[in-house]
Amino acid sequence: MVGTWTPPGAIFSFEFDDEQLTLKLINRAEIPEDEPISWMTFNHSRKTIYGASMKKWSSHTVNSPTDIQHNVSHSIAGHELAPSRDTNTRAIFVLAAQKPPYNVYGNPFYKYASHGNVFSVHDAGRLAQNIQNYEYEEKAGVHGMVFDPTESFLYSADMGADKLWTHAKNHETGQVQLAGSVSAPETGDHPRWVEMHKSGKHLYLLMEAGNRLAEYKIDQDSHLPEFTGKSFSLIPEDLRANKNNYRGDVVFCAQSGEYLFATTRSNTLTIPGWISAYKLAEDGSIEKRVLLQATSSSGGHSNALGMCPWTDEWIALTDDTVGFIEMYRWSNEKLQVVARCEVHEPGFGMNAIWYD
Repeated sequence: MVGTWTPPGAIFSFEFDDEQLTLKLINRAEIPEDEPISWMTFNHSRKTIYGASMKKWSSHTVNSPTDIQHNVSHSIAGHELAPSRDTNTRAIFVLAAQKPPYNVYGNPFYKYASHGNVFSVHDAGRLAQNIQNYEYEEKAGVHGMVFDPTESFLYSADMGADKLWTHAKNHETGQVQLAGSVSAPETGDHPRWVEMHKSGKHLYLLMEAGNRLAEYKIDQDSHLPEFTGKSFSLIPEDLRANKNNYRGDVVFCAQSGEYLFATTRSNTLTIPGWISAYKLAEDGSIEKRVLLQATSSSGGHSNALGMCPWTDEWIALTDDTVGFIEMYRWSNEKLQVVARCEVHEPGFGMNAIWYD
């Protein structure tokens, strides 16, 4: 399933045949027109989709890939001006707990994005109510979050304040409390995305402006991240002099925990973005970069990776300049595009999520 950056709101379902290597659009589910989903995620049972939907957080019941129904939306919250139609604040990222009480955590972005939003859910997965708005700081702009494997701690990448935040999560209420924060390795790095290894021992912070990936070790007592000093460029070294033409995007582990993948986007439509892959040790430390190759477009707002939850072999990648979803095969530490489907609708091509 894939959403859009701009109205009209819709959720597109694609069918990928991993034997015939075909990818086709099978459904377009209409949702509220002014609530396009720039980032979506499943709940723990994959029966509900949560969306970052402009000025709202939305939830949608998935009866099947061709039967998806919007059920409720709630306004972004925290700063009193965040939900106003007169401000540019918008919902940008949403994370669903995979352990009880299955709360949903959202990040507003741009102006007045000083607070994270926490929502409780009904038994069927539908968003229930806003139970907490926790403060980062006034100039915050958190774009990505991740839990540790036990969901005891929440880590947030903050572009606005150039920080990586750690919050402790209450296992009974799902609410969070500040545990600490660290500044990005360099001022102006603008951390955009964060990923945690399944071992819980290493974390990866992706810098949008810095166009690099930094490795952090998790202190097993305090659970605070510590920069190891290890970082990797998201673009070839001969392009670093022009790194301002690129914007680091996302970083995700493969489901096995053996590899890590990251992307960056180009600010010029005729210049491609880049995708890179890294070999990980058992504890999640990065052993080496094994691949750095151009993507088939600039990536636009997207170039987002959709990691398959049950195999390392397939990775979906989306683009909103052309408007496509591509399927990559990962084999022998090489990536190859094996299927592609284009959708020429406004804003199509944000992130892809998998349903079996």
